[in-house]
Amino acid sequence: MGDNFPELKEKIATRNPSVAADYFSLPEEKRKGMLSLLSPPEVFALTNLIKEAKRKAFEMGEQRFISVSEGPMRTPLYLIDTALIEENMRIMQYVKDRTGCKILHALKAYATTATFPLMRKYLDGTCASGYHEARLGFEEFGKEVHTFGAAYREDEFDALLQYSHHIIFNSFSQLRKYGERTRKTGLSTGIRINPGYSEVENEMYNPCAPASRLGVIHEIFYQEYPSFAREIAGLHFHVLCEQGADTLERVLQSFESLYGSYVRDFKWVNFGGGHHLTRDDYDLEKLIALISAFKEKYGVQVYLEPGEASVLYAGVLIATVIDVVKNGMEIAIIDASAEAHMPDVLLMPYRPCIMGSGQRGEKKYLYRIGGPTCLAGDIVGDYSFDKPLSPGDRLVFTDMAHYSIVKNTTFNGINLPDIAVLEEGKIRILRRFGYDDYRTRQG
Repeated sequence: MGDNFPELKEKIATRNPSVAADYFSLPEEKRKGMLSLLSPPEVFALTNLIKEAKRKAFEMGEQRFISVSEGPMRTPLYLIDTALIEENMRIMQYVKDRTGCKILHALKAYATTATFPLMRKYLDGTCASGYHEARLGFEEFGKEVHTFGAAYREDEFDALLQYSHHIIFNSFSQLRKYGERTRKTGLSTGIRINPGYSEVENEMYNPCAPASRLGVIHEIFYQEYPSFAREIAGLHFHVLCEQGADTLERVLQSFESLYGSYVRDFKWVNFGGGHHLTRDDYDLEKLIALISAFKEKYGVQVYLEPGEASVLYAGVLIATVIDVVKNGMEIAIIDASAEAHMPDVLLMPYRPCIMGSGQRGEKKYLYRIGGPTCLAGDIVGDYSFDKPLSPGDRLVFTDMAHYSIVKNTTFNGINLPDIAVLEEGKIRILRRFGYDDYRTRQG
């Protein structure tokens, strides 16, 4: 470790948050060397200091978003703070340092390529759901590309092989059809299984819901696996959704009860996505313990595939009030749409946070926030404010980097929000949209 180690130990002992920056400034070999020399209480303290440093960085990030939203800009605008993405990346790097697992970014959640050079410094690659995502991951992110498809198309499969390192099948029938072609290219072949347990309450997001099409159930795996044992290098499951390590622990208990006797046959097991590991209250120590114990027990490489966690709270959607109408209450119509620009608000559904707002009754002035489309239900929610809203006022919706840009639409001909990054306090526009983007999608 050299001369820095006593100083770092002293910072841990005195609970100095600057130790987080010191830790991540070290090369990988020295970081791992430092961890090996720390006592368990010191490692636990380091974990908490890293999380505390991240929390403070996000507090500062919120002030940056508020400050820049008051300046001149075209709205609606997705604004992504690269410094906050890096804070999330550091949490993932720490988990990798502690466990030796590999972490891939799920492109289905977020795919803004301008931030890929930053992210690939910390992550091991990307996971894709089909040809376009696999190609994007291969060409723009680099490193490993793991592709899972519910069912692969014949006219895309050979091209897909060019952009993937792991191909994960959703059924033995697809493995039977494409397995030989996959093996001839030297790719690692996996099968997605249903671990038989999930705590996702909304069936829209529950891969273990009754009659789910995702993952081979144990009964079929038991029947089919002996015929394919030599062809499969790993197992994949994905049943979490914005959940913690305690839920993963229960999922693993079910997984091991059903598939534990097979795991030593494989080289890797992919724990899928939905791990909210960059959330402030996430139990990192439990996650680290679960991964480490699993690797030690079975001797396999473990992969995680978070998507939302990569950019959690690192982006906002800035909108402008364009009118205020009355119908039983004050209704502010903004230039951003729940239906078109933040579709999960209606799909999940959930109520996003607006900076400076409160719940109904919490602040003096109550407004329903609605979008500009003709959809009657294009409503974000009800919010209270300290001051009345007027046309021209800016609203900053938090946590809008994930499942927004990748899912938005031009419904009603509403223009797509611009996309920009915030770098060292300055906004850099990545993409502006206009009429041609709407017209060309219509055929």
